[in-house]
Amino acid sequence: MPRKRIAVIGAGVSGLGAIKTCLEEGLEPTCFEGSDDIGGVWRYEEKAESGRPSIYESATSNTSKEMTTYSDYPFPDHFPNYLHNSRIMEYLRMYVQHFHLLKHIRFLSKVCSVRKRSDFSCTGQWDVIVEAAGKQESYVFDGIMVCTGLYTDPFLPLQNFPGIKRFKGQYIHSWEYKSPERFRGKKIIVVGIGNSGADLAVELSHVASQVFLSTRRGAWIWNRVWDYGMPVDTILFTRFKAVLNKCCPTFLINRWAENKLNARFNHDVYGLLPQHRFLSHQATFSDDLPNHIISGRVLIKPNVREFTETSAIFEDGTEEDLDVVIFATGYTFSFPFLENNPTVLDSQRSMFKFVFPPQLEKPTLAFIGILQPVGATIPTSELQSRWAVRVFKGLNKLPSVRGMMDDIRKKRKKIEKEFLTNPRDTLRVQYVDYMDEVASEIGVKPNLLSLFLGDPKLAMEIFFGPCTPYQYRLRGPGKWAGARRAILTQRERIIKPLRTRTLTRDQPPFSVPFWLRSACAALLFVLVLVIIKG
Repeated sequence: MPRKRIAVIGAGVSGLGAIKTCLEEGLEPTCFEGSDDIGGVWRYEEKAESGRPSIYESATSNTSKEMTTYSDYPFPDHFPNYLHNSRIMEYLRMYVQHFHLLKHIRFLSKVCSVRKRSDFSCTGQWDVIVEAAGKQESYVFDGIMVCTGLYTDPFLPLQNFPGIKRFKGQYIHSWEYKSPERFRGKKIIVVGIGNSGADLAVELSHVASQVFLSTRRGAWIWNRVWDYGMPVDTILFTRFKAVLNKCCPTFLINRWAENKLNARFNHDVYGLLPQHRFLSHQATFSDDLPNHIISGRVLIKPNVREFTETSAIFEDGTEEDLDVVIFATGYTFSFPFLENNPTVLDSQRSMFKFVFPPQLEKPTLAFIGILQPVGATIPTSELQSRWAVRVFKGLNKLPSVRGMMDDIRKKRKKIEKEFLTNPRDTLRVQYVDYMDEVASEIGVKPNLLSLFLGDPKLAMEIFFGPCTPYQYRLRGPGKWAGARRAILTQRERIIKPLRTRTLTRDQPPFSVPFWLRSACAALLFVLVLVIIKG
């Protein structure tokens, strides 16, 4: 029987994982990439090109390497915990080489059209038209994996800023920004306080005469470095804390998180106190913003009411002269190559678990990485791909259309209840919960009770330690022999790049005996299991 042919659209982090999972399941992938290289949003280019993602030269990951890795290919232990875009590209090239992915990628190939074949209800096949070297070619594929990402179409809501067209200075979207040099000595306002907005405000403040950061609703500011200097996601994204989150009322979690962040700096005093609670909207990562606010290099301002030829007037009535406006107002996403057919994708972009359109007669179209995890994209999109290829092969079945739509509506109601009305939050998922949800579909979610009985050391690390992607390679389809070792050595890989100076001590630092820690952990573990079962 011939192998099923799968079209992977995009060779970014999601697309590379999709190619590899196709090969893992014996499928025949062909990846079409519009540019001349891999990497997607993580590949820095000196000039932004329309229709492609773009990052600034200094861009660094907000998720740490152990939480960001592909599940069967750890980052080298000497790599820093938070990675500059060049280090991520280095890792991606290593991944491509190790798994021999390059031969499956066709560069400078733009997908123009993806349409159901006339016999789709029987075959589930697709007609795909691709433009390369000025010519269009037609292909037939048994499955489609859309891995185009969320950061190609800048959202620039100029209609919300009266007077911007008569502003005589320069205005750009953060998508166009590359480095601070050409803004030296300028008065700059950054509009928007997401991750990019905070990064740009901090970076520009080193060269600008003054930077203003305008925010409509404020933001809770996280820092990458958490308690005891550890990466924040390795401390907070654990199975133990996921259980606590389910047991604790939302108001208690909000109070704890807000008190924790305010202990670092008072968000009210710094002009950043949001109008929303912590869990209601995605927080912003910035280690440096409070330092630049307290030194006066960044001044926080409210929303812009209007622009004049040379200044911005804010909603509090204040006015500031400006040379440059940078809109860090996010992105929209679209799939212009898909046929306009509600069974392919309806007006609400309904997707079962953010992967499968529920109305298709055959489940041969999957969207990979089209979501906003509170955590890393690489492991979430990789797990989506592992599920998708098994559905393509008929090894996993989807619920009925009604069952999928009920699940979608249930999740929408939950999002509407818990989060702000914001496009960014409609795609938001909690990392541990979502990974477990998809893993359960495949049969690769760790069995904690079985592990606790048979391998208590591993079980402890899985439950109390960071929920790293290796956990989803311990069992089931795609099981990796190196998963156990990767989990038990993950803390060593976190610490190694930090220990660049060797210390000698006369006496070892005080620590609680291992047996006592293990006994306490075991008791707590049993208690949690009782809570779960109850």
